[in-house]
Amino acid sequence: MSLGSHSVMQGDNTLRAWRTGIDTYQEFVVYMRRDCPACRSEGFTTQARVLLSAAGQRSIVATLSVVEAEWLSSGDAGLSESAWAALGAQPGEPITVSHAPPLYSLSHVRAKVYGHKLGDTEFAEVISDVAAGRYSDLHLATFVTACAGDRLDLAETVSLTKAMIAAGDRIDWGRQPVVDKHCVGGLPGNRTTLLVVPIVAACGLTIPKTSSRAITSPAGTADTMEVLAPVDLDIASMRRAVERTGACIVWGGSVRLSPADDVLIRVERPLDLDSEGQLVASVLSKKAAAGSTHVLIDLPVGRTAKVRSEAAATSLGRRLQEVGAAIGLHVSLRLTDGEQPVGRGIGPALEARDVLAVLQGAANAPDDLRQRALCLAGDILEMGGVVPAGSGLTLANQVLADGRAWARFQDICAAQGGMREIPVAPHRQAVDAHASGRIVSVDNRVLARAAKLAGAPTAPAAGIDVHARLGEYVEKGQALFTLHSQAPGELAYAMSYVASRPPIFQISPTGESQ
Repeated sequence: MSLGSHSVMQGDNTLRAWRTGIDTYQEFVVYMRRDCPACRSEGFTTQARVLLSAAGQRSIVATLSVVEAEWLSSGDAGLSESAWAALGAQPGEPITVSHAPPLYSLSHVRAKVYGHKLGDTEFAEVISDVAAGRYSDLHLATFVTACAGDRLDLAETVSLTKAMIAAGDRIDWGRQPVVDKHCVGGLPGNRTTLLVVPIVAACGLTIPKTSSRAITSPAGTADTMEVLAPVDLDIASMRRAVERTGACIVWGGSVRLSPADDVLIRVERPLDLDSEGQLVASVLSKKAAAGSTHVLIDLPVGRTAKVRSEAAATSLGRRLQEVGAAIGLHVSLRLTDGEQPVGRGIGPALEARDVLAVLQGAANAPDDLRQRALCLAGDILEMGGVVPAGSGLTLANQVLADGRAWARFQDICAAQGGMREIPVAPHRQAVDAHASGRIVSVDNRVLARAAKLAGAPTAPAAGIDVHARLGEYVEKGQALFTLHSQAPGELAYAMSYVASRPPIFQISPTGESQ
């Protein structure tokens, strides 16, 4: 059935806008019939880049998919969900369709493909077009691949970082220092940000934290915080929260800070390409854009974490510090244990539960999460000049123990729209030890995958509760972890995945690594 039933509009390149309801994961896509006037007159074919213009000078560049079926009228242009939102069209509104202007910055991408080095001007032109939505996903994938591996040297990484900062907004807080932290990731349950921020803010430092949502993990910091309070704040609301409390924990996608990074991440993750240069540019561009002057980077090191060895952590840390210095950021590092999950919960609600337990001083609060957060907070307090070197951990401990951190966290939640109740999953099933012995390794990646199959982070109450730790002795049949799901089908799917894999927890009767 056609989306529209009116006669074809006047003008070969004028069509009616219709919302298709198709999710193309943020890529702008337009659907047009092969026999529509615009395709015939302009010679459009599938994968063409076309300029869509609506009233009031609104326009976007989209990738064309040609339709042969009858569900779309020859007088209509069907827009994907992301294209519909970006163009801001109304149903049936006339839009003009024309060839997109040529992208001269693609010559720089081609040069990079052939091994040439790019400078400030070239990266600025590429990133400007990326941020403006002028690149198709094919173009983006080419650029990401050309820069992957070791193909960005220090100078190029600095140029890319500067270009990504310049392509978006930049906040000036009118004060110094402004502190921040970032974890390079790869470790389930490592939700220290929600503890570090209130501890640091309670000591008088300014810490405006913009965080990401999960793309390939069971929960991002923004997903976990959203269980407890709104995170979808604009810059004005973010400013108000920081003025009231000295801090915020918001979703970075709701503020236009380093917007090109959000676009690049969209294609980096499915490609699963590791790129030290792009990681550094991604992290530091967002910190600089958020107005930070001092940043602490948490580098978890483990066999199934993102950073696999101390040598890799040292290399990445050096690059972070060198690029930070080049753009005016003071970067400090802390290498942490990445061999097993942090805390007990994996997934937004379960991680939020752990965070509140630590903040409230509950007897059953996970001590590894507490200690890791205290160390990071202590580093930031020293970095920000609140206490002399060596005294940060003591102050952080005091602020958490006497309730100041919990009080400040409640203030932050109130400033962002109010604290929420944590949801609980109705469906659960334990996974038991296959043998008696000592736990000698944990596969973080497979554990995270199981939590995702259980529904996390889309279903916020879904995930995994971990009951056993490295080095502990377990009996055969003892519960190692429990899957939580909001739907029985997802629970069965996750359980089937776990059963099909080698044991996530490796158990040795002798206690020696296998």
